[in-house]
Order: sequence, then C-alpha cells, then structure tokens
Amino acid sequence: MSGPQETTHFEALDACHQQTLVHLNSLAALIKHVEANGVDDHARHEAGTIETFFSKTSRNHHAEEERSVFPPLLAQGDAQTVTTIRGLQQDHGWIEENWIELAPQLRAMALGNTWLDAAEFQHYAEVFLDLCREHIAVEESLIYPESKALWAKALAARAQRLASATP
Repeated sequence: MSGPQETTHFEALDACHQQTLVHLNSLAALIKHVEANGVDDHARHEAGTIETFFSKTSRNHHAEEERSVFPPLLAQGDAQTVTTIRGLQQDHGWIEENWIELAPQLRAMALGNTWLDAAEFQHYAEVFLDLCREHIAVEESLIYPESKALWAKALAARAQRLASATP
C-alpha cells in the first residue's frame, strides 16, 4: 500500500470508531428512553439504526482490524503489544457474544414487538456499552498509534531503499 492509501485506511478506521461512539451514545439514550417511555416510535427507529450499524459496519471493522492492524504488530513480537492485542482479539469475541444476545432484542424493538424484557435489554446493552468503550480506548491509546508508527517506519525504509537504488 502507498502512503495515501494507508492514511485513508487509518482515517476510515478512526472514523468508524467515532461512528461507533455515536451509536453507543444512542444505545445509552435508548436504554433510558425505553425505561421511561417503553417501545414507542422513537425507540423503534433508534433500535433499528443501532442494530443495523453494529450488525454490519462494526462487524466489518473488527474483521478489518484482525486482517490488517493486528498481524504486523503481532509479528514484531513485543510481549506487551502481543498481550494487548490478544486481549483485544478476546474482546472482539466477547463483543460478538454479547451482540448475539442484544441484536435480536433491538431487531424486535425496531419491528414494534413489545415482548421485550426491559431489565434484560438494559443488562445486555450496558455490558455491550462497557465492552465497546473500553475496547476503543485501548485501541486508540495503544494499538492504533503503534500501528501508524510501524507503517510510517516501513514507508521511510521503502523511501530510503528507493532513493539509494536511484542512480
């Protein structure tokens, strides 16, 4: 990949985190809204938007991290980084496991079903919120900066090789 493509790649990953945080805030607001108002038109709309985002965009984002962000850092073999990434990979599994419980509740809500157990919904939503927020914080504070630095180092080495190969 060239520099601009990689910059765009990281911009896309960063933008997805920002979108994720917006949807997490919407989910937190939805918990309160359902508790106060039940499943009304607003709840149905929000539930559908949140479910669609996390079922599609967020899952693709995690797959992209597993494919392009984590492997180069794991290959370096730094023990602390490897431990952090293994934890993030485990987070991906826990987030997915929790999502498997939460998504049907959101889908049902979006369809106007009222069978929802508000306490169960709140529990799964709060666990999901905590998992995702902590996960993003670790990625943005440790892994993304390391990944960007590793890529910049590779680009610099490439530029140096090209410069020395030019007569």
